[in-house]
Amino acid sequence: MIIFRYLSREILSSTFAICIVLLLVLISGRFVKYLGNALAGNLDPSVIFAIIGYRIPGFLELTIPLGFFLAILLVFGRLHVESEMSVLRSSGISERQLLSYVLSIAFILSAVVAWLSLSVSPAGAAKAEMILKAQEEMTELDKVSPKRFYRLSGSKGVTYAESIGENRELDEVFVAMTAGSDETYDNRLVVVVAEKGRQEKSMDGEQRFLVLERGYRIEGVPGSYNYQITHFDQYGSKLKSPKKISQDPETDAITSLELWDSDDLAYMATLQWRLSAPLMVVIIVLLAVPLSRTNPRKGRFAKLLPAVLLYFFYLMALNIVRENMETGEIPIGLTLLPVHGFFLCLGCFLIWIEEIIVLSNKLLKKG
Repeated sequence: MIIFRYLSREILSSTFAICIVLLLVLISGRFVKYLGNALAGNLDPSVIFAIIGYRIPGFLELTIPLGFFLAILLVFGRLHVESEMSVLRSSGISERQLLSYVLSIAFILSAVVAWLSLSVSPAGAAKAEMILKAQEEMTELDKVSPKRFYRLSGSKGVTYAESIGENRELDEVFVAMTAGSDETYDNRLVVVVAEKGRQEKSMDGEQRFLVLERGYRIEGVPGSYNYQITHFDQYGSKLKSPKKISQDPETDAITSLELWDSDDLAYMATLQWRLSAPLMVVIIVLLAVPLSRTNPRKGRFAKLLPAVLLYFFYLMALNIVRENMETGEIPIGLTLLPVHGFFLCLGCFLIWIEEIIVLSNKLLKKG
């Protein structure tokens, strides 16, 4: 029991530390992606952290298996390098017994990953998708704040409103923008000042317009006497449609129960992917324990790179099969089990080979 507590503490603490580092890397990458959308005017900066927060369960679903795999390699590698494994064997504790201890930890983490993969991660992805869709429906007028200048997309100009009513009705509106398109740009400036402003949609709801009431439109070249002043009771200007925000596949936000009841290939492949994550946590134990064996003279990092490459080959194989299942190139009935079965057999083979080598060394010493 003491050995089990010792291994649990070492492996879980290392897993936690590695997961934190991997999580920070993933969050940083996603933050840069969303920040680029915010700088382009397609995303409100205030919702970035909310979206990332809802995506964290999905990140943990990916980082926990890798963190657990690396933790086993590092902890068992240290046991071999510092001769603690030899002491344990001389005390009557075999490597198979240690493997059973690690498998019991793996089953607990597998249950956590299954909970994240099947329930928490889809719910978080659905909420993040709701926020992104709400941002896509927003026009430039929706992003204007009272008593602040707002730069229009494409650096075409600025707008200002003294106050904003409950129905997003603008008071004392000021708009300054360049005239014409990018191809016909001729240094002309258009300044519009109006008492009121509001947003209206077309009949089909696809296009939106800024409608200004009771104001002036001044068009001309700054510094030149050639300008035109127009008084209007109502003035309309088409608002630019917001760009699509790149996001994760839509199936990530669908509940596991809906995926189970669906016959769609993409949905069935996604469900199998979610079931693969907890299964992967158990199988990587059979790969990590034999790969952690190393010569004390070489150090505990000797086999770390080959082991990591094998892990990513495992992950890549699952992704390739999933993509082919979604396109129908691989029958959906085959599932992802053959990939798991291959690496399960590979882990058992590595354990068996190492046991034969240890047994042979013992026989040679006796001989």
